Amino acid sequence: MDETWLYHYDPETTQQLMEWRHSGSPRPKEFLVRNSAGKVLASIFWDQNGILLIDYLPKGKTINAEYHLSLLVQLKNILKEKRRGKITKGVWFLHYNASAHRALATQKKLIYLDFQCLDHPPYSPDLAPWDYFLIPGLKKELKGRYFSSDVEAITAAETWLDGQTSEFF
Repeated sequence: MDETWLYHYDPETTQQLMEWRHSGSPRPKEFLVRNSAGKVLASIFWDQNGILLIDYLPKGKTINAEYHLSLLVQLKNILKEKRRGKITKGVWFLHYNASAHRALATQKKLIYLDFQCLDHPPYSPDLAPWDYFLIPGLKKELKGRYFSSDVEAITAAETWLDGQTSEFF
């Protein structure tokens, strides 16, 4: 499980941020937000066979323990559907150390759902593949493209993720 921002526009290079101007013209004002006027947070759950669940955080919401718990319940139901018969000894679950993930309520829910929570490994490509493989691959696909809405960014992300073979995962 990992979370990532999908931007309406994420420039490919700093060159794309540059603006042509005459040498005598004043410097343009720089704004704090440079990457994108819009973005949506995607929570992606997957296993070795592919994507299980993608959730997009609604505008105005934040990920807290309560929201994260609802995602875990959704994940358990999806696992029952998509991996019927394969989940006999529980689920080995790996997510990073965000406060919503480490909250006591989350830890209790993981036990209740029969998810065995693995400790987050050090940042190493063979131990934390989402940080070096899945999310960067998705970001590379979306970089430099313009999306006029959250729906367009989501569609592009899902198209790329759906296009990956089980060997990818």
